[in-house]
Amino acid sequence: MTAQLEIQPIPGLDEVHHGDDLGAQIVAAAAVHGLEPGDGDVVVVSQKVVSKAEGRTRRLAEVEPGARAAQLAATLGKDPRIVELVLSESRRIVRASGGVLIVETHGGWICANAGIDFSNVPGAETATLLPRDADASARLIRAQLSAACGARPAIVVADSFGRPWRIGQTDVAIGCAGVVALDDWRGRRDALGDELSATAIAVADELAAAADLAREKADRIPAVLIRGAARWRTDDDGPGAAARLQRAAEEDLFR
Repeated sequence: MTAQLEIQPIPGLDEVHHGDDLGAQIVAAAAVHGLEPGDGDVVVVSQKVVSKAEGRTRRLAEVEPGARAAQLAATLGKDPRIVELVLSESRRIVRASGGVLIVETHGGWICANAGIDFSNVPGAETATLLPRDADASARLIRAQLSAACGARPAIVVADSFGRPWRIGQTDVAIGCAGVVALDDWRGRRDALGDELSATAIAVADELAAAADLAREKADRIPAVLIRGAARWRTDDDGPGAAARLQRAAEEDLFR
């Protein structure tokens, strides 16, 4: 079974502030362009606007570096206030070398600088932090969308991550609701009838990456509508991205 996907950026969202009803804003912007989400659709939302709506922003002027942050900052050549923010958002440091600080966040994601980002954030030296629970964020946005338009599309909260052994970044899912995050083909048969033993497709990640191709980083378009992905959409919110896409420590060969 094949699927033809239609990927449409949703322009026109106003600047998002703490406490905003993000789902209602997405529906209002989509309606202007005839892109009202339907039950079988997927809406991919950038982490940054989710963090803004949840008040997950910090000004560096408010950050007081501790001794550990100061020591790491001197070794890495980084601003000690940024290092302090990274440490506060992390459960462990995975790698600190060559000016790079790779950590495991409290939410279990392994990424550079705990996902802290200063781009496209109003205010001098103001950063966004990752949502505390991006799966809960996705469930909330789905409920907000349903209240605003009556439909219950799937939601993917996406962020740009680097990848080991590969150059560049790609958007991945750090939260999702109403979508099959991982399509496990183990035990099924391939086209020749042979049993598959390792194939598990990271659907939520692929939807996040596909959505990113429909917009430019400087376009300030934080939401994208994907049509044609109904076979991966679920009525219930599901377990989310963290439960399905994070590799368990005992299965991680590189830990």
